[in-house]
Amino acid sequence: MSTPHRSPRRHSLYGSALAALIAVVGVAAGDAMARVFPYGHRHRSINDLGNQFVPFHAHLWDLMHGRAAGGVLLNWQSGYGTSFLPDLGTYLTSPFAVLVGFFPRQDIDLAVYVVTVLKIAAAGAAMAWLLRTMRTGPWWGAAVLGASYALCGWSVIEASYNPMWLDGLIAFPMLCLTGEWALRGRRAVLAPLVVAVSWTANFYTAYMATLGAALVLLVRVVLEREEVRARVRVVLRAAGSTLLGIALAAPVLVPVFLGSKHAYPGLVREFTPVAWTDLFARLLPATYSFSSPALFVGTGTLLLAAALPFHRAVPLRPRLWWTGLLVAVLLSFQWKPTHLAWHVFATPNGSAYRQTFVLAGIVVIAAWTGLAAGRPGLRPLAGGAAVLTGAVLWSSGSRLPTATSYALFLGGLLAAALAWWLLHHRRFAVPAAGLLALVLAGQAAATTAWGHQGKLGGLDDYPSWGREHTARSAALAAAEGWPAYRTDPSRPALTGNDPMLLGGEGGAYYSSHTPDVFTRTMVALGAGWTSRGRNVQSIDNPVTDALFAVGARLQPDGTVTRRETLPLVTVRPPAAAAPVYGDSPFRNQELLLGARVYADPVAPGVCAAGTEAFLWAPEYNARARLADGPAFLMHGNAPRNRAALQPLGRSNGAASALVFDRKPPRRWTLACLDRSRLDTAVAGLRATAATSVRVGSRGVSAELPAGTPAGSVAVLAAPRIAGWTCNGRPAGRHLGLVAVPLDGRPREITCTFRPPGLVAGGAVGGAGLLALGAVALWPRLRSRRG
Repeated sequence: MSTPHRSPRRHSLYGSALAALIAVVGVAAGDAMARVFPYGHRHRSINDLGNQFVPFHAHLWDLMHGRAAGGVLLNWQSGYGTSFLPDLGTYLTSPFAVLVGFFPRQDIDLAVYVVTVLKIAAAGAAMAWLLRTMRTGPWWGAAVLGASYALCGWSVIEASYNPMWLDGLIAFPMLCLTGEWALRGRRAVLAPLVVAVSWTANFYTAYMATLGAALVLLVRVVLEREEVRARVRVVLRAAGSTLLGIALAAPVLVPVFLGSKHAYPGLVREFTPVAWTDLFARLLPATYSFSSPALFVGTGTLLLAAALPFHRAVPLRPRLWWTGLLVAVLLSFQWKPTHLAWHVFATPNGSAYRQTFVLAGIVVIAAWTGLAAGRPGLRPLAGGAAVLTGAVLWSSGSRLPTATSYALFLGGLLAAALAWWLLHHRRFAVPAAGLLALVLAGQAAATTAWGHQGKLGGLDDYPSWGREHTARSAALAAAEGWPAYRTDPSRPALTGNDPMLLGGEGGAYYSSHTPDVFTRTMVALGAGWTSRGRNVQSIDNPVTDALFAVGARLQPDGTVTRRETLPLVTVRPPAAAAPVYGDSPFRNQELLLGARVYADPVAPGVCAAGTEAFLWAPEYNARARLADGPAFLMHGNAPRNRAALQPLGRSNGAASALVFDRKPPRRWTLACLDRSRLDTAVAGLRATAATSVRVGSRGVSAELPAGTPAGSVAVLAAPRIAGWTCNGRPAGRHLGLVAVPLDGRPREITCTFRPPGLVAGGAVGGAGLLALGAVALWPRLRSRRG
């Protein structure tokens, strides 16, 4: 049994620096091979990277430079006003995120890419440092193994377009490091801070990293402490540091948790384990599959880990425990109860093996256990090679590997054999390390490039900032009039979060925390969606524009349409009963407006001449048009997509009959907007609306006209999400919007937004801070007593 002790700090720094360098080279080389941004013409922003992360980082840039509408608590740019703290805690609280503020705004895609690469490099450096802390060994070996962890298949394929997950890649070795401190009774103050930063950066993957670190600590305690009391003390120290760190992160964690609770429900999936042939195939480099775990960690690393059970320089107990942990974690991927435990007891939508980075870390630790004990001989390497060969042969029934995959795998084994020969016969450590690093970088680059090809072929992609972005952003800025009116980027959108990316105060919004009330309200009024209701689109409609104070709307040709609209706060007359939305978006709009503005068709599919035709066909997935007008593509593909209410243009009577390019959908409605009726209704509401409105980063205040009758309702053109209070009381709700019942006396209303959980989280965080202070002062108090 080995006794861990501190290695020379300089060598540990060398190992961490080299691991980071190899990781950067591997990622950059793979992106260059794939010719993706910033090295080529292909888009890098796949799926949520372009749809969420880039726009959210753009909004963070605006916040840092004082250009955002809203603040840390309330985002006025998206969803007609939504809570921002849950989004901040989910996507933007990584210490690396603020680096985007040092780039020009138009280089936001490059900024996010640099942050992504730096996170991968930091993960490699952290793992290399952890390995040298756990056990003495060659610093170059720690560097190569640390880099193999940073360049694992999960990192370069899955997390590279979900940059927030990369914080979990960093968190795992850092949390294992806090376990080492607990094992040695050191750094009682620093350990909770590390936990707090990890959980604040991204609680989802930090949860998985914490589970993995707990398993690693369990093995370390069993191997390094013989007495039960000593083991219990270590576990209690580690548990105390973890709970204290989570408490320090509570001001962010509690609002994030409640934000998820109030979010529109996503698709509930049943877990189905992947075929074992596909699972073992993912051990090979240059394989891709959206629904299986990316297990690749470098052939040399896999060989060392597979050789551990046969490596007699390592005592039997460590061999059994580390091998057993590796196998147990791998098996846990395929069993539903443990699968749910890894994912906070909810099967994720897509990419069902998000905990794979933990297994990669355990593989690296197992490999280091063998390497640090001494260079393995021929027999253990032959045994490890046999194990890997058996796994590869088992994967022969899978369609995932290609000839390139097998060639890279075989090349890795040959390179490992050559490195072993150099170390044993000529003792050339530097050439051996260089060879292993070169092969690792090459395999990782090929895996990165192959992953890009698979993602581009099967997922949506979004363009990097270019001329069209610049033109749209400039047009929106020129039309800006907030808070007198909103400016909406409209459709067709470049991303699901165009208001944050391009500017304006639009209705589009895409997040894991998209409020349930917002989605249901907008859908009732005719909005479309993607991502099963989490990505709500803006409604291009004069009625909803008037209701939500949208005074300027960007058109597809780059021009801006300006419209007469209402102020943000209007007054509705007393009603005998609370109104409720029905099935028709046109009738729902009229209900919210308080007037009839749509006429029925004069004949099937024909609107009266002079009216404007609007089509509602939420399941239709093809083009529709008026016979004498342009065609419009509608995206209805239930349950993932819902087609938005579509303006078709001004009708010329019988010559403008509705035409479907394909078989008409099961349900559809054509309505005919009478602009004169709409103008009259808007003028009536404007006459009784607020005379002045002041908007801040945390709420709204408005002055109402004298003589507003008791029983009326003041309505704020913002969704009634949880957290709104008006005049010191919880805000009411009027057809999904913030409402304030009026008694005829106050002429001014003040509505303030505070994210649910902010006070409770702050209280827990404050208590944690006091406890941390007590932990810091305790040694001094004990010394004084002595």
